[in-house]
Amino acid sequence: MAHIAVFFLVLGLAALVFVWPSWTNILYLIPVVISVAIVRYRTVADRDQVTVRTLLRSRSVPWTRIEGLRFTRSSWARARLTDGSEITLPAVTFATLPLLTAASGGRVPNPYQ
Repeated sequence: MAHIAVFFLVLGLAALVFVWPSWTNILYLIPVVISVAIVRYRTVADRDQVTVRTLLRSRSVPWTRIEGLRFTRSSWARARLTDGSEITLPAVTFATLPLLTAASGGRVPNPYQ
């Protein structure tokens, strides 16, 4: 569904191509980068670890290194690690916690039960 919004962005940028034809290549890089970000940003969880994928890198953290989750004003959860640092969990929201509970084998409590 997010790629449909990128399609409409391409249509909007097409109008600007007629105004600034020399900027065509740069303008069309914007939707390409957004589409790559849509595909890349994710959190993959299983019984043993959590893998966080961002635009340029991936990081895997075992569940034993995660003390807990917190939610801030941003839409994505943050995992607090045992060393005091935090990592952002892309696409993990309060509404998707039941899915994370199932994937983690119960390591994350389900707040809806």
